[in-house]
Amino acid sequence: MLPRCTFSVCHVLVLVLCLSSAEDFDWTKNDHSSFYYGTFPTGFSWGAGSSAYQTEGAWDKDGKGLSIWDVFSHKKGKIQQNETGDSSCEGYHKVKDDVSLIKELKLNHYRFSISWPRLIPTGIKSDHINEKGIQYYDELINHLLENNITPVVTLYHWDLPQVLQEKYAGWQNISMVNHFNEFANLCFERFGNRVKYWITFNNPWSVAVEGYETGEHAPGLRLRGTGAYRAAHHIIKAHAKVWHSYDTQWRGKQKGLVGISLSGDWGEPVDISNQKDIEAAERYVQFYLGWFATPIFHGDYPQVMKDFIGRKSVQQSLGTSRLPTFSPQEKSYIKGTCDFLGIGHFTTRYITQKSNPSGRGSSSYFNDRDLAELVDPRWPDPGSEWLYSVPWGFRRLLNFVKTQYGNPIVYVTENGVSEKMLCTELCDDWRIQYYKGYINEMLKAIKDGVNVKGYTAWSLLDKFEWDEGYSERFGLYYVDFRSKDKPRYPKASVQFYKRIISANGFPNQREVENWRRKAVEMCSSSNQLLAADPLTSHMEMVTEIVVPTVCTLSILLSAIFLMFLLRRRN
Repeated sequence: MLPRCTFSVCHVLVLVLCLSSAEDFDWTKNDHSSFYYGTFPTGFSWGAGSSAYQTEGAWDKDGKGLSIWDVFSHKKGKIQQNETGDSSCEGYHKVKDDVSLIKELKLNHYRFSISWPRLIPTGIKSDHINEKGIQYYDELINHLLENNITPVVTLYHWDLPQVLQEKYAGWQNISMVNHFNEFANLCFERFGNRVKYWITFNNPWSVAVEGYETGEHAPGLRLRGTGAYRAAHHIIKAHAKVWHSYDTQWRGKQKGLVGISLSGDWGEPVDISNQKDIEAAERYVQFYLGWFATPIFHGDYPQVMKDFIGRKSVQQSLGTSRLPTFSPQEKSYIKGTCDFLGIGHFTTRYITQKSNPSGRGSSSYFNDRDLAELVDPRWPDPGSEWLYSVPWGFRRLLNFVKTQYGNPIVYVTENGVSEKMLCTELCDDWRIQYYKGYINEMLKAIKDGVNVKGYTAWSLLDKFEWDEGYSERFGLYYVDFRSKDKPRYPKASVQFYKRIISANGFPNQREVENWRRKAVEMCSSSNQLLAADPLTSHMEMVTEIVVPTVCTLSILLSAIFLMFLLRRRN
């Protein structure tokens, strides 16, 4: 089980950069030390994760309502190859199979999300509660607990009920706060006797920026310079309301914890001796992670966000800042609403100062930051175009969290790497190297004093990757999406991650190198097995489609030929 944590309140200091923090973060100290052999603290929790829309499928089964992703993915041109999550991994029908995979990995916890429209089809609790949806999550939670696996449940992983988007404009509207709170309380009521770890939102940065600024994600709105800030404002308020609801109504009985999962790439100054670059790098992190973390831990937005967005709003002749404000009462209500902080982290960027235009037509979240992002061409990039493997950035980010927010309890809620290949490959050595490097940097951060209590590999399965469809694979287990049954196959990284879990770290160089060698050896035979699958899938297609088609054509041709003979005879 994950250990129970306590919340620590940090002392607020005002820095030269006007940013709230418990102590100064040293931007000039970047220690790229060698690999560290050692083990994690006793009781450290190892897990893997998933989300409802990406894995469940069954998009219109058993009374589930439409989500914004159901609608968005069905629009032509929104998703690569016009793919959808309609069936995805068929996780809705494979609970026992997937729990068996989790058990095989020897995981301590499994992170998944609850689909809001599967429980409340319209998103409005007074309309209707779908008991079949409740039964599905009951089954999943019970199977996990029967196998000594702790459920870690995310309440919102991007699948807003479509009715709420159409009726209220989704997270642009303050009414979402109460609707989300009603949904959360339903989950606490029905599942809280067994679920003790709740995450309100997963990566609200993506919800706000990609959903309401760039339009790359559902609901696909492009409200440049305002939409993302308004959505984030309401999300922060919704998170705080749910935390208070749990604290006053459920915590005494259920003894659980409520946190939030925030994603953050690390931003490293291009020149650590250049103050402008240091300020730009800190802006990058504050506009990303700090946008949500600073209100939750300190009560208000980062000062640098208020300054930059406010100044640009004045230059655009706007009466007020495009960044909304919290009232004194709201600041007090939001501050401290976090029993633990979930951190999702994948990659790093080099950051330098860049002055962006300030005209009204140029207003956007990205222009507001006045910075440029760079990458080192030597960084490995096996999959997603945005994801470079830079392990040392992870340690930097975790230490930043420690200094900025008073060293809170941290659970790493997402960390992993994708591949983008046309052919099937189970021998994912690049993923082994990624996990080895990033998990080791997390271990170094713990040695630095960062209060990390658990780690969640992202992800358990290959799955629907939002606007990228099925073109990118993050899974420890390969999913054959061509097959109707969506079979799972272990990649080499399964064996490597399993060894880390069993050893609770990295005992010594010889043993760790031996893990990698054995993992790659084991995957070779699995690769040969999977290589035969295209033939199997082809035969399924022949059986299910080609044979009936040929038979039908044969019957038609025979009928035509018979008619021709009869006419000639007449």
